[in-house]
Amino acid sequence: MPEKITPEDILNNIVETFAESSSKQKSVPLFGEETSNSVTSTLNRLFGRQKPVHHLLGGGKSADVLLWRNKKISASVLTGATFIWVLFEWLNYHLLTLVGFALVLVMLAQFLWSNFSGIISRSPSEVPRLVLPDKLFVNIAISIGHEINRALEFIQDVALGGNLKQFLIVVASLWVAAVIGSWCNFLTVLYIGFVAAHTLPVLYERYEDQVDNFAYQVLGQLQHNYRKLDTSVLSRIPKGKVNWTKDD
Repeated sequence: MPEKITPEDILNNIVETFAESSSKQKSVPLFGEETSNSVTSTLNRLFGRQKPVHHLLGGGKSADVLLWRNKKISASVLTGATFIWVLFEWLNYHLLTLVGFALVLVMLAQFLWSNFSGIISRSPSEVPRLVLPDKLFVNIAISIGHEINRALEFIQDVALGGNLKQFLIVVASLWVAAVIGSWCNFLTVLYIGFVAAHTLPVLYERYEDQVDNFAYQVLGQLQHNYRKLDTSVLSRIPKGKVNWTKDD
């Protein structure tokens, strides 16, 4: 009979793999002068990638910000996001309150400019007006709608594709997302994702050899456990669509 596997066995194997990888990496300096074989490091890139991280992130200004090419801009963006999160989460501000205060400040600045510019200078200067282009909102709406349609198309393809393994993986992923959403609100989830996007890529780029080696060890262990689970459980589940027929 095939060997039975339990969730406890999978968790224990992952923990053992993590411990073994950590013990091996302790003796390897992060900024050592000697490097490993270039061919081996190229073949062991995570998910088989051949292009640098900067190129995978788009290669433009957004990639420069995520990889901290300009530390001042990246730090300013991360500080701004943190400030907004603190305002809403810690200080309990509301969006309508912030919008109202911002509009009051804009109106006050324009009022003072228009009334005192003639006193300060002989020829009063024209007060600038804030106008947002219509294309900005159209492009934002199109981008959001496109991403939502892609997500819906993917979920429906998985649901109607008849691939049980892929279906279970997607359901488990959505369940994990629902559990995380129950721990914190949507704004906090967005902030965590924003911070992760501004920290994980640059850390991976700096320590990519160590991360790739550890990731392949964990993926190898997961594949080994998945083969056991497939042999003992999943392979016994009948594949294909179920035909519901009525008995005459």
